[in-house]
Amino acid sequence: MFLPLHDANRIRHISFPYVNYGLIGVTILCFLVQSVLPQAAFDQATIDFGMIPIVVRNVYPQPVPWLPDWGTLFTYAFLHADWLHLLSNMLFLWVFGDNIEDAMGHLKYLVFYLACAVCAALAHLVFNMADNGPLIGASGAVAGVMGAYILLYPHARVFVLARLVVLIPLPVPAFWMLGFWVATQLFYVVIGSDEPVAWWAHLGGFAAGLILAAGFRRHEVALLGGR
Repeated sequence: MFLPLHDANRIRHISFPYVNYGLIGVTILCFLVQSVLPQAAFDQATIDFGMIPIVVRNVYPQPVPWLPDWGTLFTYAFLHADWLHLLSNMLFLWVFGDNIEDAMGHLKYLVFYLACAVCAALAHLVFNMADNGPLIGASGAVAGVMGAYILLYPHARVFVLARLVVLIPLPVPAFWMLGFWVATQLFYVVIGSDEPVAWWAHLGGFAAGLILAAGFRRHEVALLGGR
């Protein structure tokens, strides 16, 4: 129903968000490698490096002998099913990630992003204990970035492309845009959905970002935008 285009929230503490851009670059590179594989190899890569609950729980052996069972709690976040899956996640990360890196610093932001990826995967695992299908995609980690953003910059204006009668760009406070996103995830969790979307991973990542951001932020970065 909407896509973020950019935000009116300049960075103040760093000169360049190279970790955020690096994460975007590495994720795109991983998909480019995936995309040149034959379909059978593409599917095998998602099995080998996606997060499969019964593998992480050691019910079924890890397909890649050298990769620990818990290793896919990280690797799954760098795989995507198709270009739309990839680009939608990277768009949200590009819009919101630079400010969170600015608020935390480079190294803390990297740790934060990976921690949110792990928490999102664990949330998915808890509600899908017997699942034998692979979880892939950066959306859980990106949801963590969004959770941090709503805690630190709820009043920042985000320009979104919204579908009313026609597609039009609208400036809205981050709280409303991201709050609507969370409400959508909760709605589909409650009513159920046949779509192949990891709703619990989204909510788990968002909750992790919301909680971790308070401790990872710089002391001079106020909660709730200082209001």
